[in-house]
Amino acid sequence: MPNDAEKYLFITGKLAEPALRREVAELSGKLGFAYEIAVLPITVAALLTTPWIARRLHVPAGTTKIVLPGLCRGELEALSQVVGVPVERGPTELAELPTFFGQAKRPMDYGKYDIEILAEINHAPQLELAKLLAVAAHYRASGADLIDLGCDPGSTWIEIGAAVRELVERGHRVSVDSFNPVEVRLALAAGAECVLSVNQTNLAEALAWHRDYPHTEVIAIPDAPADEASLQITAEGLADAGVGHWLDPILEPIGFGFAASLGRYIQARKRYPAARMMMGVGNLTELTDTDSAGVNVLLAGVCQELGIHRVLCTEVIPWAKSAVREFDLARRLVRHAVANKVLPKRIEPKLVMLRDPKVHTQGLAALGELARNITDPNYRIFAEHGELHVMNATVYLRGCDPFELFAELLKADPRLDCSHSFYLGYEFAKAVTALTLGKQYTQDRALRWGFLTVEELEHRNPGITPS
Repeated sequence: MPNDAEKYLFITGKLAEPALRREVAELSGKLGFAYEIAVLPITVAALLTTPWIARRLHVPAGTTKIVLPGLCRGELEALSQVVGVPVERGPTELAELPTFFGQAKRPMDYGKYDIEILAEINHAPQLELAKLLAVAAHYRASGADLIDLGCDPGSTWIEIGAAVRELVERGHRVSVDSFNPVEVRLALAAGAECVLSVNQTNLAEALAWHRDYPHTEVIAIPDAPADEASLQITAEGLADAGVGHWLDPILEPIGFGFAASLGRYIQARKRYPAARMMMGVGNLTELTDTDSAGVNVLLAGVCQELGIHRVLCTEVIPWAKSAVREFDLARRLVRHAVANKVLPKRIEPKLVMLRDPKVHTQGLAALGELARNITDPNYRIFAEHGELHVMNATVYLRGCDPFELFAELLKADPRLDCSHSFYLGYEFAKAVTALTLGKQYTQDRALRWGFLTVEELEHRNPGITPS
């Protein structure tokens, strides 16, 4: 965050000067820093290189930092040594300048949540202890509050006590997902704090667990999903005995009573306004042909509005492999929306993964101007208006098919070698992906996939030194 002791020098070309002046003036008014803008004798700022700037730049007295356009090429440290002032590369898009200066739209108090995540390790008895501990560590890093050990029906996991002890010693809170009373008692004796699940079939055993382990909590479920009366009987039996419990009316998959099951959560909340409730979201995320992030956000919103403060997440099916992290982000987003009566929109960019919230474009006129003014052999690649654009000092080609475009490029530029061909092919692939999905493409930068983004090392056009 800048302060009033700092003075910035913003570098730009002629085309971007008016917009940059408006944006910087507004930021300066908010943040109180001093600034000057150096408009260099070049039309398009994307053509700038640090050696070229070093030969032409006059740095005003009192400047504490120089901010270059994001697409400016060359070594920052070398320029800094020449001009005697720290140099930083700014954002590639002018619209991102407020974020660059820490003026994100996200509120300062954002990030609170009141929904706990139980992350289930499916078929836990089949995993070696080292693998089980690794999965638990992954879940905790993803945001899980409890590790739920999913047991296999029809068998008894005699080693469950040892697994629970290892997890507890590593700081995990543990729940056991089993109707096998032997497994449950072994887990509780080792430090598990919650049992999934209890209905009329094992209610008597739950009361006995409470006598031996009075701090144990259980999840109460109906004998069958639509049997609301059985849930009421179980819940009242647990309450009468003083057993800590959560109600889970059971979410059903689409086509098997999904809408009706949501209604049962609403009815349970009306019947038990002070009851703690849980929802197992896997019946939707795991059993629906769609990426799980959007489903998790929707269900998190339902939970937040109904006061359902626990969820059970699973990561079994490939499209739900990041479900725990998704719900961790979603619970923060929906709490903020509900608590502040605001839309859950343009607040959590990490959850927007397939497409980008906004795509910035240069425009065909600016691309044409850029192509006419390039004087070096470095290739610039853009993805705009449904086409790929590739240009340098001697070439400007555009088209929809990267294979056809590359064939034209080989004819126009016989100097292309293997390294350049690989580089261009890699960038073309990213650009086509961006056009297909409606994402922002910026050469030499990773496509943004929300919290799944993997940053790229800057490689620039190989084998060519900016001049």
